[in-house]
Amino acid sequence: MASSSGTSSGSSLVQNSGSESDLQVLMDQRKRKRMISNRESARRSRMRKQKHLDDLVAQVAELRKENQQILTSVNITTQQYLSVEAENSVLRAQAGELSHRLQSLNEIIDSLNASNGVFGVAGASSSTFINEPSNSFFNPFNMAYLNQPIMASADFLHC
Repeated sequence: MASSSGTSSGSSLVQNSGSESDLQVLMDQRKRKRMISNRESARRSRMRKQKHLDDLVAQVAELRKENQQILTSVNITTQQYLSVEAENSVLRAQAGELSHRLQSLNEIIDSLNASNGVFGVAGASSSTFINEPSNSFFNPFNMAYLNQPIMASADFLHC
């Protein structure tokens, strides 16, 4: 009986060691699965991170392109603005000159009207101008147009 009890205790140890080794194998398998799962998760995480980085790089490139287009547009608009400003400056100068000339012509007309509209040339009488058709411009009877002020029109400035 002793031998049977020894055998039974021996078989109990074998079963225990067998179950311990099975448990160890099972734990090793779980550990390997967890390691594989962690590696796969890390790989997916790296892939997500890389995709995010690629998306950001693409977005930077797109924003730089947009920025360049905006800068080009601003430069073109600035050039157009400067061109219009220069043209306006020239037109203002021309308008000032024309206004000055108009004022001078109106002063001449006023002074001619003040002197009764008689043009005189040294040594010539006013009757000479009345009788000569070639000098009808100097004829005081044809000077009705001199009583009207000279006005500049907007059409005149768009030559």
